Amino acid sequence: MADVPSTLRFEHHAITHQRIGDEVILDAVETEEEALVYGVGSLTPARLSAVQPEVRAIGAHQILSFAASEARPDVTLSHHQRDLFENLHAVLAFRNGQSVEVTLDWLRWNLDRHGLNAALIVDRTDPSDGGDFAQALRSAASALPGLKALAVIQFDIPLGNPDLPAESHPFCAPDAPGKDRMVVPDPDPWRSPLGQLNVVEHLRWRFLNDAKSVTLLDPSDLLEPTEDDTLIDLLDRTTGGTLLLSGTPAYPWRVRNGREAQFSDHICTQFDSSQKITRWSLIPSKTPKTRLWRPFFMPGAALGTTAPLPFYRYMALRHDAGSISKIVPKTSLVEAPDLMLRATTYWGGKPVPIPAQHAKPTAKIPNSVAIVTCMKNEGPFILEWLAYHRVIGVENFLVYTNDCTDGTDTFLDLLQAKGLVQHRDNPFRESGLKPQHAALHAADDEPMMQRSDWLVCMDVDEFINVKVGDGRLSDLFAAVPDANMIAMTWRLFGNSDQHAFRDAPLIGDFTRCAAEMTRKPHQAWGFKTLYRNLGIFKKLGVHRPKGLKPQLWEQINWVNGSGKPMPKSNFRNAWRSTKATVGYDLVSLNHYAVRSAESFLVKRDRGRVNHVDRDQGLAYWFRMNHNIVEDTSITRMLPALQAEMNRLLADPEIAKMHSACVDAHRAKIDELKATPNYAAFYETLTSERMQRLSRKLQHFGANVFLAGPDVVPDDIAFNDHPDGFFFTVEKQATQH
Repeated sequence: MADVPSTLRFEHHAITHQRIGDEVILDAVETEEEALVYGVGSLTPARLSAVQPEVRAIGAHQILSFAASEARPDVTLSHHQRDLFENLHAVLAFRNGQSVEVTLDWLRWNLDRHGLNAALIVDRTDPSDGGDFAQALRSAASALPGLKALAVIQFDIPLGNPDLPAESHPFCAPDAPGKDRMVVPDPDPWRSPLGQLNVVEHLRWRFLNDAKSVTLLDPSDLLEPTEDDTLIDLLDRTTGGTLLLSGTPAYPWRVRNGREAQFSDHICTQFDSSQKITRWSLIPSKTPKTRLWRPFFMPGAALGTTAPLPFYRYMALRHDAGSISKIVPKTSLVEAPDLMLRATTYWGGKPVPIPAQHAKPTAKIPNSVAIVTCMKNEGPFILEWLAYHRVIGVENFLVYTNDCTDGTDTFLDLLQAKGLVQHRDNPFRESGLKPQHAALHAADDEPMMQRSDWLVCMDVDEFINVKVGDGRLSDLFAAVPDANMIAMTWRLFGNSDQHAFRDAPLIGDFTRCAAEMTRKPHQAWGFKTLYRNLGIFKKLGVHRPKGLKPQLWEQINWVNGSGKPMPKSNFRNAWRSTKATVGYDLVSLNHYAVRSAESFLVKRDRGRVNHVDRDQGLAYWFRMNHNIVEDTSITRMLPALQAEMNRLLADPEIAKMHSACVDAHRAKIDELKATPNYAAFYETLTSERMQRLSRKLQHFGANVFLAGPDVVPDDIAFNDHPDGFFFTVEKQATQH
C-alpha cells in the first residue's frame, strides 16, 4: 500500500445503532451544549430523557435535543469528532456503489476546480458484504495533493428508502422509459435511494459543523467551474452563507463494450427536460442552529444576488443498468458541447458520439399528402370520407383492412382498381401487433408513403376541417409556410339526437359537438398530426410520428391548429392538446366517433381497431357523444363534396358497391336490434336520459367519464344547471 502523505488526515468510522425497547436510534451525539438523538423513524422521548426534550423532525425521522446529563442510562452518547474538518472546505457525499476510481476522479475535480480540501464520504455498503472501499480510497488519495482530510463513514443499518429497489435499477432513474410496465425487484434499503432524512443533520453535529464550508454533492455530481470567483468567494458574499446548487442530468450515448461507465462517457443531456436536482453549499458558522441540514435542499437559504450554481449529475454512474436506453429515452438525448469538450480534454476520454443524422430532401411532389388508415366494416362511410379528403387536396390513400363482413375490403379492392386508393390486408396476425400498429409498421415501407411530402394517420370517422381560405390543405400550408408538423386537435361530434342510420353525408347530418374548451374526457383534446416526410422521425405513429432522431430536434417546427408553436416538451410523446397548446383557428379534426345510434350498434359489434380488448359500450358512447354546441364550419364544403361523390357514383361499379355496403350495414343493424341484448342497448342509447346527458358533459369531472353514466344522479341528468356547475365522483373502476 502506498504511503499516505503526512498532510492527509484519514479516519474511518463505523457507527453502531442502538435499540432501546422498540426504539431504533441511528446515533446519539454529545456536543458541548447538548445531547442529540437521531431516530430511525419516530421516538418516545420519555424513554430517552429524564425531561421533555425538544423534538424536531425531517420527514418521518425525529431528532431529540436535551441536556446530556438528562439522558437515560441506557442511551450511549458518542462525543462529536468535528476537529477533523475544522477550518476546512469539505464536500459531503453518499457513495452508493460508485467505484474507487470514479470516487477518486470526483475528488480530483473538486480539488482542482473548486478549492475544496476535505471530504466526508458515507459508504452505504452493507458491512457484511465485505470489501474495503475505505482503505482502497485511502491508498488512492495519496495521489491527490491538496486533500487535507478524508473520512469514510459506515452505518450498520441501511439508510435507503425501505420501499424502493436498488438505486442502480432503472425504476429509480427519474426519466426511465416504461416504468408502468417494469418488473420491479424487491426493496433493497442498503442500496435504494437515500431515505434516512435526518442523517445529514447527524453528520453536521458529529463531524462537520466546525468546517469552514460544506458542499453536498454525491460522487456522481460535478459542480461546474466558476468563471472568476471560486465557490468559496461566492459563499463568502452571500447574506446567509448558503448557495443553492442546481443539477442537470448527463448521460452517455453509449458506454464502450466491456467497460464500466466513467465521467468521460457522459456527453449528452435531454433537450426537452426541465428536471433540476437541488443540492447546496454553505458556511456552517453562518447557518443558524435552527436551520436543519437536509439531504436534498436547504429551506430558507439566503441567495442574495447569486443564482444557483450549476452542476451535472452523471447518471450512468448512479444507475448502472447496462444500457442507456433503460434509464432515459435516447430520443431525448443531444450532445452538450461543454460535456464533450470536458470528456476529451480534462478526462482524456474517447466517448462514443451520437451518430450523425440528416433530414431527407424535400419530396418530389411538394405538398402531396398521404393518409394511412385502418378499416373494418366501414363500407357505407368510405365514399364520403374519400371524396371529402380528395376535395381538400389529399391525393394518396393507403388502407389496411381485416375481418370485414360488410363488403369493405371488396369495395376497397374496386377503388384500388380505379386508381383511387391502395388497399392492403392488415398483417397484424403475422406480426403479433395490434391491428393499427401492425398497419403503421407495414406502411413505413410503402412507396406511396415514402414519396409523399406530408403524412398523417387517421380514421374513417375523422375529417380534416381546414378553417382558412377555401378549406383546402393548400390554404392551410400557405397559412403556416414554415411548419413541418401540424397538430389537428379533435372536435368530438355527437349524434345530434339522430338515431336512425341514413345514407347521407355525415358532415351535414351531425353538426352538434363539444365546446372548443372541453378538457374532459381526456380524449376530447386528442390530436392527429399532419407532418412532413423529412426523416426527423423514424416511423409513423397513431397520433404523431414516433422515434424522434434527437440530433434533428431543432429542425422541428410544430404548430397547433391555430398556427402557434408547440413546446419542445411535446416533441417525443404528446398525443393530446392542453389548455396551453389547444388551437382550432386554422384547422381541427372533426371526429364523428359515434355517428347515429343505429350505426353505433355495428361499431360496437365490430370492435376497436387498436384497443381490441375494450368494449365500445355505454361508457364509450357517454364520453364521446357530445351535443353541447353547434359547429357548421365544415358544411361549406358540402357542395364540393357532393359534386365529387356524384362524380364517383357516376361509375356504375362504384355505385353498385357503395349500395351493397349500405344494404349490408342496414341488414346488420336489423340483425342486432332483433337480439335482446342489442335491443336493450339501443333503447338505452336513445333514451331521454342519455340525450340530456349528451348536453351536460361539460359539467362533469374526469372520474365521471371513467365510471360511466350510471354515476350521474337523475336530478343532475334531467335538471338544468348554470354554466359554472360542476359534478364529479370519487375515482371508481374504469368502464370501457
